[in-house]
Amino acid sequence: MVEQEENLHYWGDISEEEYYRLQGIKGSKSFYTSPRGLSLFTRSWLPLSGPPRGIIFGIHGYGNDISWTFQSTSIFLAQKGFACFALDMEGHGRSQGLRGYVPHVDLVVQDCLSFFNLIKQDPNFGALPCFLYGESMGGALCLLVHFADPNGFQGAVLVAPMCKISDKVRPRWPIPQALTFISNFLPTLAIVPTEDLLHKSIKVEEKKIVGNKNPVRYRGKPRLGTVVELLRVTQLLSEKLRDVSIPFLVVHGSADVVTDPEVSRTLYKEASSQDKTLKIYEGMWHSLLFGEPDENIEIVRTDILSWLSDRCNTKI
Repeated sequence: MVEQEENLHYWGDISEEEYYRLQGIKGSKSFYTSPRGLSLFTRSWLPLSGPPRGIIFGIHGYGNDISWTFQSTSIFLAQKGFACFALDMEGHGRSQGLRGYVPHVDLVVQDCLSFFNLIKQDPNFGALPCFLYGESMGGALCLLVHFADPNGFQGAVLVAPMCKISDKVRPRWPIPQALTFISNFLPTLAIVPTEDLLHKSIKVEEKKIVGNKNPVRYRGKPRLGTVVELLRVTQLLSEKLRDVSIPFLVVHGSADVVTDPEVSRTLYKEASSQDKTLKIYEGMWHSLLFGEPDENIEIVRTDILSWLSDRCNTKI
């Protein structure tokens, strides 16, 4: 298990407790043992201004974790009255598992669902509306959680969701076929020839430096088994977009070369959801909520907050 230096954060050297206090929220962290026995690192970000308006369940992207820049959005939403919860998925952050190895996405979905359901049972949250929030691969996982529990959540915010791996970063034929064959024998081998996506995701140069300082970010080449599993899951998702019935907001940058905004357009068009919203931001990259100039981040945050607030008056 990888331990993070307690005095190092994306905001600088201020301790977590002091930083959260300055932001007007309460933060906590712990480990959760999933039904299959994995020790998974979790965090919560709670409002101090009053009772929460709703619950947000967050899922991070591939190679990422919940303790670095991902939590900037959780902090923002907690400031606006939402109780936010998230966990590091298997093989990521401070959770158990081989770094960067996700052999079975379906099991990760069950890990998330079991943790989210545990939080829902807390009597302090009563009958609050519950929303999924996912970035990149986490957006795809949100849809898979929805398929596993179609009536369990009142909405989903999908940030540049990886419903399909962009052709601009997807390995070319015959590489996928070769990877699938080799992964049957060497699934943990980290040899897949792809670039580090951080520099394709974050637009602002200074923020690339901050993102790269994340002490638990997975920096190795993608593992064979992980890539094959992501190819399988994204192919499955692209074929099941019509089955999406949850109310959702999709936000995506038009200049994203990591996940394809055209696939988000297809999701919006094909999903059976009666309540669906698509926002494409001209010229923005993959990291919409950290990697853009602050004024762009504010635009996306405002749209997300407005969408959530409109669905918190009554339970959908």
